Amino acid sequence: MAWTSSVITDRDGHPLQMSKRTIFLLKIATHLLLLAPTAWLVHFYTSGALELDPDPVAFITHFTGDWGLWTLLASLAITPLRRLSPRLAWLIRFRRLIGLYAFFYATLHLATYAFLFSGYDFATALEGLRSGHPGALLEQWKLIWPAIWDDVLKRRFIQVGFFAWLILLALAVTSPTSVLRAMGGKPWQRLHRLVYVAAIAGVIHYWWLVKTGVRTPWKVTAVLAVLLVARIAYTAVKRFTKPRQTVSAARS
Repeated sequence: MAWTSSVITDRDGHPLQMSKRTIFLLKIATHLLLLAPTAWLVHFYTSGALELDPDPVAFITHFTGDWGLWTLLASLAITPLRRLSPRLAWLIRFRRLIGLYAFFYATLHLATYAFLFSGYDFATALEGLRSGHPGALLEQWKLIWPAIWDDVLKRRFIQVGFFAWLILLALAVTSPTSVLRAMGGKPWQRLHRLVYVAAIAGVIHYWWLVKTGVRTPWKVTAVLAVLLVARIAYTAVKRFTKPRQTVSAARS
């Protein structure tokens, strides 16, 4: 395979001067880094160490939820970081990748609730599957669905968390370039700005999940606040300077 240099500009006109080989290696490193928590959790589970925890399901729930939030915040941090210098413009190539991993961990978080916390009987379902009755998978789901739906109606932290996941689902489905072209640039951008709504909903979900008096979510809240302020400040400065630049251009 021949590696060639690619010089591409982002929407602000900043050059993305980095060889394809470097980008390829950095993406592999990003995949490995973001899959490492999953590999560690699988190893922790298969080694039996997780059974020593007083509440293994709660541990997995919080573990996947934390990684979902932090990965989502990492994807949001890319835009303000690349604006610090044109030399960092290449970071934009990793925003979608990291965002998809945020959806991946959010889905694991939801699946933990749906299949572990709710009491889904995997043993019975798998036994039915081995016996040639794949319908056993659905039968077990039907048994736990009423309790899950009752939880959704009663618990607001589940409602706001599911709302955040639905937004991430929409963003993941529309992330391919082919979908962007089909939707058009502006509608696609408007949809993907909802990522900030998903992040806010995710942080609210965290606060409503923990017990009263627990301040554990303050770190993700602080990081999100900084990112939102950076976004608002950039938009305000851009709107303020654009009319002045237009006037200056007209006078010249």
